[in-house]
Formats: sequence, C-alpha cells, structure tokens
Amino acid sequence: MKKIKRVLALSMAGCMMAGAFAGCQQQGESSKVKVGGGDNKVDTSSVKQIYFLNFKPEIADKYKAIAEQYEKETKIKVKVETAADGEYEQKLKAELAKSDPPTIFQINGPVGYSNWKDYCSDLSETDLYNKMNDKSLALSKGDGVYGIPYAVEGYGIIYNKAILDKYFKTSGAKATSIDEINNFSKLSEVVTDMTAKKAELGIEGVFASTTLKTGEDWRWQTHLMNIPLYYEFKSDKGSVDNCFQAKEFEFKYADNYKNLFDLYIDNSCTDKGVLGNKTVEESMAEFAAGKCAMVQNGNWAWGQVSKIDGNVVKEENIGFFPMYTGVEGEETQGICVGTENYLAINSKMDDATRQASADFLYWLFTSDYGKKAVVEELGFNAPFSSFGENEKPSDPLAKAVADWMSKDKYKVVEWTFQGIPSENWKKDFGASLLKYAQGQKDWSAVVDDAKKSWKAEREDAED
Repeated sequence: MKKIKRVLALSMAGCMMAGAFAGCQQQGESSKVKVGGGDNKVDTSSVKQIYFLNFKPEIADKYKAIAEQYEKETKIKVKVETAADGEYEQKLKAELAKSDPPTIFQINGPVGYSNWKDYCSDLSETDLYNKMNDKSLALSKGDGVYGIPYAVEGYGIIYNKAILDKYFKTSGAKATSIDEINNFSKLSEVVTDMTAKKAELGIEGVFASTTLKTGEDWRWQTHLMNIPLYYEFKSDKGSVDNCFQAKEFEFKYADNYKNLFDLYIDNSCTDKGVLGNKTVEESMAEFAAGKCAMVQNGNWAWGQVSKIDGNVVKEENIGFFPMYTGVEGEETQGICVGTENYLAINSKMDDATRQASADFLYWLFTSDYGKKAVVEELGFNAPFSSFGENEKPSDPLAKAVADWMSKDKYKVVEWTFQGIPSENWKKDFGASLLKYAQGQKDWSAVVDDAKKSWKAEREDAED
C-alpha cells in the first residue's frame, strides 16, 4: 500500500474562528506539556477514570464495548460520550468547560488544532506516536506533536455492482463495464441513460438523495468541495498545504463542481425541491434497499449499509470509483484518501490522568483485543506498525480504499478540505447549495458568495 506522505501546514495566522470557541487563545505553556512513553511514563496507579469524547455516532456502541474490556483488564474506567452528527465542536466546547472534561478528544486537522491548541498535549514522546508508520501524518508544530491520526480513510462514489451489471446488459448501454467509466463525460452519459431506464433497472433514481438539510450536507460542502480545492491548490499552486493559508479562494474549478453536483440532484431518488429535508441516514437506507445504484460516501459507510434492515447489497457487489467532475486528465484520478480526525489528550489534566489516557490509546492500537476491535468493530485502516498484513479491516469498502491506494496508474486525491477556513464557511456554502438546488439562487451567486465568505473568514482570523 502506498503511503500518503504529507506535512501539514500549521503555521496558520490566528485562530480560524476567533472568539467562537474557548480554545481560541494564544498558545500557553500548558499545551506544551509532554505525555511520556517508555522510561518517561508517569505512575497511573491513582487514576480511576478517563473520559473519551467520540466523534463518530455510528460506532458509539463499539467504543463502549471496548471501554468495558479495558476496565476489566486495568480497573480503569473509560467514560465514553458521543456527539451528534455535525455537533462535535459545540459538544467539545461544552464538555471542556465542565469540572470533569474529556481527557481524550478529537480534532479535525489544522483548523481543529488552531481552535483547541491550548488543550492539546505534546504527544511526541508517547509510545503510540512512535508506532506510526508515517509520522508526517501527525499534526505537528515545531518539535511538538499535538494530534495522532487513528485511521486512513477514503471516499468517492460507492456503487452497487449488481445494478450496474444489469445496466451494462441493457440494449444501447453507454458502457459495458465499470472500467469504462473513467471521466465525467462517460459517467454523465451512463447516468443519464440509467435514469431513462429506471423502470427496467428497478430503481427509483441513479443516485441516493443529495442530503441538503442543515447538518446533513457535509458530503457536499466538505467532501465534494475537496475536488476543486485539490485541483486549485495542488495542481495549480503546487501543494495542498497552500490551502491552509490562502487568503482568497478563486473557486477556479466551480464549473467542475457544478457538473457532478447537478448530476447528483438531477438523477436522484428525491425531487430537488425537498432535498433540504433529507438526512444522510435516509440516503444510505435508499442505497441499502436497492432503490438507487450509487451514493457518494466513504469507507465507513459499509458499517451503516450492512446493518440497515432490508439491506440487499452484498459485500461482493459494493465498491468505489472516483468523483469525476470533468477536470482535464482525470482518467488517472483516484478516490479521495487521507485522514481527518486526530486523537488529542487534554493538557489541562494532571500528569497521571494524561498518562492513563495515552496508555489506553496505546492499548487500543497494540493489544490483541484492541487491534481486533479496531479492525473488526471500528473498521479502521490504522496507520500503526503494530498491525500486520492480516490485521486489516475485512469490510469491502476498506479493502477498496487499500486497492485504490495500490494502483500505480491512479493518483489518489489528497484531502484538501481541511484547509477550509471555518465551519461557518461550510454552513454558508451548504445553505447556498440548497437554495441553488431549489431554484432560488443562480450558480454564479453561489460561486461569488463562496469566494467572498472565504476571504472574510480569513480576514477575521487575522484580526
């Protein structure tokens, strides 16, 4: 498997959401406190409980089972709380203000670090950091390491092979195999023809619903946005890291974004006028029930699809192909691969509690029980040397991510969306997309507002 080698740019000017969160302060000495490993570990015999604030609702129960096992083995209780979809930052702010705050929490890349840097311990001497396959994936600043990624993930267009194979056999099909769909032109041709043959294929739409309800629109204002961001900053400006400091976003590939977004909303299970009421859960249920052939999402989606009552999608019939938008040369474009969420340890806690938190994370990613849970229950492609070749997730989408990363002909698209200035920018863009889909806003206005909002958010960060 190819490594994703990338040094994250953390020398960001000011806080990305000035005044919005308690963590938006000048970095203090407390955040430089190190958590030890090896001979530098602190005695933890006095610790009775640590607290993990989880980011992913779909695996909340899995974490609680893991916590119970850890308590059996160590007598240390692991309290697990989970934020609702789209509400992690607000939940983290509230929990950190309490007398018993999280000792382990998650930060969303450089923007998350900028918000919460005063609460992030230096993890550069921890045993877990030393187990990383590629230390450049960690969130670092200077000699310090403030966030350790726990999974390499990928996303693109998930498809149901059984439905596509049925289409390929229809009269006049625009392709005869998935391998022929390697650019937007061909994808559009196939999707349009499939829409015309919905009744014959037994589907309600080619794509699952484009969820534009507030808080449910992250697949479009973040994940789909990654494509134009990647091409603007990687291809045109040399490095995706330029995105983190960019005072202006040209949205040079806006028409490419529109290409795929229009294809989604024009060939969906749901009329454009009511997409503002649709949730991601409903969208995934449509795919699981065989009501559509495709859905944009990531490898984590198999855990959702496989457990939905009435699921008809078999493991051997689910896979990924890239999010084609019509960019020149996209025939060699792969899926989007990277890491977004990082584990951090609360620097405001006492040394023993911080050490106990680090010990739990090390146990999770190195012990026999922990590794099995990570692979089989959490479904993570964990970036640590403690995992052997036979200790990789077995679910089909995780395997598909590894497969795309190993294809020499294709170049994976790096996660660039982490450079988006703020959550406020994402919310504004999501709201614009909804108005556009409902016919209440011209595309040119969507583009102009996105560019203006980007500039305003960057300027606010400098004040």
